[in-house]
Amino acid sequence: MTLPGGPERLEVDVVVVGGGASGLAAASWIGRYRRSVVVIDSQDHRNQQVECSHGYLGRDPQKPADLIAKGREEVLAYPTAQIRFGRVTHVERRPDGLFDVGDDLLAHRLVLACGVKDAFPDVEDFFEHYGASVFHCPACDGYEARDRHVVALGWDPHLVGFASTLQNWACSVTVVTNGRRFRGDDSCRTELATHDITLREQNAVRFLGERGDLRGVELEGGEVLPASMVMFSVAHVPRTDLAEMLGCRLDEEGYVAVSDCGETSVPGVYAAGDLTPGLQLTLVAAASGVVAGVGASQSMFGERGAPTSPEPAPAVG
Repeated sequence: MTLPGGPERLEVDVVVVGGGASGLAAASWIGRYRRSVVVIDSQDHRNQQVECSHGYLGRDPQKPADLIAKGREEVLAYPTAQIRFGRVTHVERRPDGLFDVGDDLLAHRLVLACGVKDAFPDVEDFFEHYGASVFHCPACDGYEARDRHVVALGWDPHLVGFASTLQNWACSVTVVTNGRRFRGDDSCRTELATHDITLREQNAVRFLGERGDLRGVELEGGEVLPASMVMFSVAHVPRTDLAEMLGCRLDEEGYVAVSDCGETSVPGVYAAGDLTPGLQLTLVAAASGVVAGVGASQSMFGERGAPTSPEPAPAVG
């Protein structure tokens, strides 16, 4: 479609922003409804450095990169689906209810699956070990910590629950605040002590060992804590820029609020994955993508949609 005084735009039924598990799952179901869909994938995936992920029924263990590659292949098997690589920095809802996306797309519906951005601790050789012996999710990788010495990096009060959870598997847990003062109050300190979790308000300067064979964490001053796994919790921020640009409601923790069908507070805009409230697990992200993809597709029953779409199904009463 050519807009008066503007660029020519490709009109599609749905644009999915995000090419991780949730975005690809949404796109595959939109394709199954024979709706045209373009996935915009920044390729900045949360688990892209993780060697192995777990708990995905039928694919445990799996390499996250393999899941994404297979997901892209499955999406592109639908003739109405496209995948583009790039980053969306601007979206706008037009008076007619359609959405300008980037420079050249016009969408009848949007699915936001932008995920979250993690903050990483400043430790030498962090990325040498990240995804092999260093992780951010106890639920995802806690089982692999069984009977091992684990260091938990962080300094916020929620580290109490974070570290205590690790005791379901680890033989010992030591909290290291990376040189900051622990922000928990006396009750937090007491709870850590009650659970035999050592608190070290010192700086972790480097990880020791080769990738896949972490041997310890060296503290400032030279002391080495024995550890074959490190879990960290510094901060993770949902990528809500586009959602806020559109006026979508956020919950009290800053995630995009959605209905049971994945729709946000803005009609025609859906959200899925770690951008929305709830467990941040790959399987859950994919499931929420299915919900958003089906929701967006079924919302178009009775609508003609983009010119390339099939004849509309009857509206559901």
